[in-house]
Amino acid sequence: MRNLSSKSNRNRKWIVLFLTPVGVLFVAFFLYPIVFVTILSFMEWNGIEPMSFIGIGNFRYLFADSVFRTSIQNNVIWALSAALLQIPLALVIALILAREPRGWRFFRTVYFLPNVISLVALAMMWTALYNPEFGLINHLLERVGADHMTRNWLGEIETALPALIFSYQIYIGYFMVIILAGTLSIPKSFYEAAMIDGANVFQQEVHITLPAIRGIIITAGTLAVAFALRQFETTFLMTAGGPANRTPVMGLYMYRRMAGLTYGRAAATGVLIIVLGIVVLSALQRVFGKADAVEDARQ
Repeated sequence: MRNLSSKSNRNRKWIVLFLTPVGVLFVAFFLYPIVFVTILSFMEWNGIEPMSFIGIGNFRYLFADSVFRTSIQNNVIWALSAALLQIPLALVIALILAREPRGWRFFRTVYFLPNVISLVALAMMWTALYNPEFGLINHLLERVGADHMTRNWLGEIETALPALIFSYQIYIGYFMVIILAGTLSIPKSFYEAAMIDGANVFQQEVHITLPAIRGIIITAGTLAVAFALRQFETTFLMTAGGPANRTPVMGLYMYRRMAGLTYGRAAATGVLIIVLGIVVLSALQRVFGKADAVEDARQ
């Protein structure tokens, strides 16, 4: 018993030793900033003069601001686009590539390539494509005789947000790789048995692949929604929230408050971004269940 007790104490010491650096980093770079931002959200501060407590004044200002309400709406639209567009597209491509057609490794690399290219470069590329005078999209529409469909895609209220969301779908390769890795881990014998029983490809995907990778799809969907909720770069670089403040997101709104030296309102925006993320991700877990592949296998 003494040997077991001494061994347990030694193990506990090693566990504490290895977890301490991680715990210090977690507190310093995650927990402390969240606490500070939460406290700051109840303050009025320009970064120079002393802080002054104003209670929920910052939050009242935000919800009275139509631009902020538009930002919340746009964040939700971005999240829905990730769940309803990015993940289904990534799933379809992953299922096709999992069948290992000719050149599947090449296409896997091509679809993932945008994720290793600078966001600034991609934003410049899409801005050029959407250019109303010299852009490729309007040029192609004119060539096929659809002149009436040409637009100032990023400059018109009706098309600016859809154009931004469409350009964001180029990042489906990240989620495709996640889903593809799970699909390729399914034993081939499952499909061979299904083929012997007369199941076609569609039936195999529905009754074998999708149930087997359910947890992975939920994980990919959760990541996609989380990335969409913190959207900033694409909007900032391509429209800066315009035209007429129709495309801002909460991250861009927070940036503007910081640039205007109203740090209390910026902090309140950050707190609401965190709350919105928790609410949306919790709702996803309730609707689709927990992404636990081990638990799914047991059931």
